[in-house]
Amino acid sequence: MLLYVADTLAGAFVVPHPDDYRALHPTLLQDFYGELIYHYAHLYPAVPNFRARIDETRVDSVEDLRTQILERHQEWDAVHRLMAGGLLDAEFATQPVYRMGCYTLSRFLPAFDPGGENHLGETITDTDGRLAYLKTFRLSAAQIRRGHLLSRLAAHDWDLAATAVALGTDREGLVLRLDRAGFGHLVRADIIDACRNRARQARDHGIGAQ
Repeated sequence: MLLYVADTLAGAFVVPHPDDYRALHPTLLQDFYGELIYHYAHLYPAVPNFRARIDETRVDSVEDLRTQILERHQEWDAVHRLMAGGLLDAEFATQPVYRMGCYTLSRFLPAFDPGGENHLGETITDTDGRLAYLKTFRLSAAQIRRGHLLSRLAAHDWDLAATAVALGTDREGLVLRLDRAGFGHLVRADIIDACRNRARQARDHGIGAQ
């Protein structure tokens, strides 16, 4: 299942059997999407009818009907590939986290590109690589920025100076970005306090100069 909220792909969900989906449907909505669905339900009270339609004027036989159904499937496939391109065409960093019998639970992370869609999620696959379970979640812009900062730090072995150069800023600018993103606790207290004080003095000086 692909779940769209306001014409935007919010997530994908795969389970082995329809009964599994019916059992998990309430948690699927409550886990991540309840607030979004509530919000957009107030903005857009009427949802367009997206049912596929058969052109009866082109159906004179079972073969014609089969052709019509195939065309509708192809149309829907093209729509989904366009709207879900941010998930289907993306590259992910995948890490196996648990194995039980012939099944492996893996989690995957996006590239944390601030300029595009970013989805994370988890899969369960068998030894042949067949998918038994999938759940994804689209990150918000704020979550992408936070993930981008952490991924850049990890890529540079958590070296503040090297990460700052990679991000086009200086060490103090990076520390302040981390602080604004809610990661101030990752930096030594004396360093974060000094950066905060200098930023505060700069703001006060700017106000006084005006």
